[in-house]
Amino acid sequence: MKLKHVAFIMDGNGRWATAHGMPRAEGYKHGLEALIRVAKRMDARGLEAVSVYAFSTENNARPEDEKDAIFKQIKKFNRTYFGNLRVIYMGDIDALDEDVIDSIEDVERRTKKNNGAVLNIALNYGAQADIVHAAKLAYDKGSFDEATFEDALSTSGLPKLDMIVRTGGELRLSNFMLYEAAYAELMFMDKLWPDMTEEDADAVIAEFERRVRKFGK
Repeated sequence: MKLKHVAFIMDGNGRWATAHGMPRAEGYKHGLEALIRVAKRMDARGLEAVSVYAFSTENNARPEDEKDAIFKQIKKFNRTYFGNLRVIYMGDIDALDEDVIDSIEDVERRTKKNNGAVLNIALNYGAQADIVHAAKLAYDKGSFDEATFEDALSTSGLPKLDMIVRTGGELRLSNFMLYEAAYAELMFMDKLWPDMTEEDADAVIAEFERRVRKFGK
């Protein structure tokens, strides 16, 4: 079975920086480089969508300097990306600073007509909040069924999620794409996110192709 949509929990940026004798904030710069590397490889291998967990709603509790480092890299990517991926964002974007919102609108507009894979970036995102929001929208429409609910999720319009990969050695989903993960394959890697290579992207695809998906049957 072909892998069409993979999602990454990009864990380990801060630990990577510490292990290399750098400030934790420096890890997000290298994490962005890994994101571009992996997403481009997935696009080259024919995937339709790559979703990544860049910043959760819970991450708002982190120190200000660390949050500043994350959003600095987000804005840098948005302002300087001119590749073939179609970049979109999901999450509570309206709650972010205006300069971040402007950069998101800029990259989404510039890449809208690109014919590469969709790069779906979860920013200020929490799956539980997304589920509650989608349920409210479906209820307000007076048609509370599976199709209406799924259409109201932030991932509406994307291919069904095939696989979630978490780097950094942790074994949890951390409030990421919980509804979409119902029958997704799970893969956990000890490697820290900034160390991810094109060969690792190939290994993810190969692992998926080895899996036998039964969907409860």
